[in-house]
Amino acid sequence: MAKLVYGLNVSLDGYADHDKFGGAPATLLFRHFIEQVRGLSGMVYGRGMYEVMRYWDEDDASWDADERDFAQVWRSKHKWVASRSLTSVGPNATLVSGDIAATVRDLKARLDGEIEVAGPTLAHSLGDLVDEYRMYMRPFVVGSGRKFFAGPRPPLRLVASERVGEDAVRLTYVPA
Repeated sequence: MAKLVYGLNVSLDGYADHDKFGGAPATLLFRHFIEQVRGLSGMVYGRGMYEVMRYWDEDDASWDADERDFAQVWRSKHKWVASRSLTSVGPNATLVSGDIAATVRDLKARLDGEIEVAGPTLAHSLGDLVDEYRMYMRPFVVGSGRKFFAGPRPPLRLVASERVGEDAVRLTYVPA
């Protein structure tokens, strides 16, 4: 049975707005994310996050070796995209226009390993299906944007903390 994991970069004031973090993560954190994605069984996206991540579908001549590696790994993973407005999705992706929670329950039952859910709104809508929260605290105070948690959560229990790369701390929580 797979575990559903929600993890994102988050500012010190609790926002998960990647546009306000001043670009790509530092080198060691980016390499950490490459390895994390490499180990996933798949990814579940909402429309907005999927459209952001589609950046990795097309090669860019200006990419360095890490960016090319991330793109290759990301493309290799199956994605399930929850959307009522999209009519199609790109390669190695499945559009889910119906009950995303039922789809995720089925994926968790059929797959092994970890499935990533990306985006605060989608993670919140999946409620009790999220098994683990990974907050990558970054040294930014942005003051506004999308919060890591899109709404109230039941109590959580800290199970791990570790420094990742040059400037991040990963806090790992599970439902209490």
